[in-house]
Amino acid sequence: MSIYSSLAQLVRDLAASGAATVEALVERIRAGFAADRETRKRVAFSVAMIALSAKMAKADGVVSQNEINAFRRIFAIPPEEVRNVFRLYDLARQDTAGFEAYALRMRSLCGSGHGDCALLIDVLDGLFHIAGADGFVHERELQFLHRVAELFEISEREFSRLKARHIVGGEAGAYAVLGVEPTDSPEVIRRRYLELVKENHPDRLVARGVPQEFMAIATERMKAINAAWATVGKLAPAQ
Repeated sequence: MSIYSSLAQLVRDLAASGAATVEALVERIRAGFAADRETRKRVAFSVAMIALSAKMAKADGVVSQNEINAFRRIFAIPPEEVRNVFRLYDLARQDTAGFEAYALRMRSLCGSGHGDCALLIDVLDGLFHIAGADGFVHERELQFLHRVAELFEISEREFSRLKARHIVGGEAGAYAVLGVEPTDSPEVIRRRYLELVKENHPDRLVARGVPQEFMAIATERMKAINAAWATVGKLAPAQ
């Protein structure tokens, strides 16, 4: 059974029980996959991406075709699974609970007290990609994304890197994407670039819970990292 079919079954079970809310779904994930941490991470990631995408769609009051296309590209949804994905999308969109309530629930599934959670950074990265698909991240979308980052306990530094990757551009954006300063030595910059390449290899994403169906996130991220390196490598100060 695919990840999408599993999610659809969870939503149907909740509807039958009369508790069709995203918060109830998160609790079902916690209880149902307590003994299977890897599956729990994959399902939790999928729920976070789909549910928060639905909530973000309300942020600027307009859902563009480009955003819908980006949503489907990030999710790489097989035609036969589109209906299953949108079962959850519609549940989140219609749920009266605000996004903050279940963003916190998602954070609890990742644990706390360990700094930035890589899996939740992956979620936020995907949301940024969808928000910017029409060539512009609306101010209300940016506020939404920043609040999600706060609830996920993602640091301001990490949020700035994500913002730079999707919004800033140019030399300043390239340095921010790599997390380095213009005054850093070429050796420091190169070392950081290689660290990012290693951290964001698709195998690493799978290991921390990103389902294979969402590997478009890794592809887009590596494009941005390599583009930043191509820019910064030419600008690094000579020693």
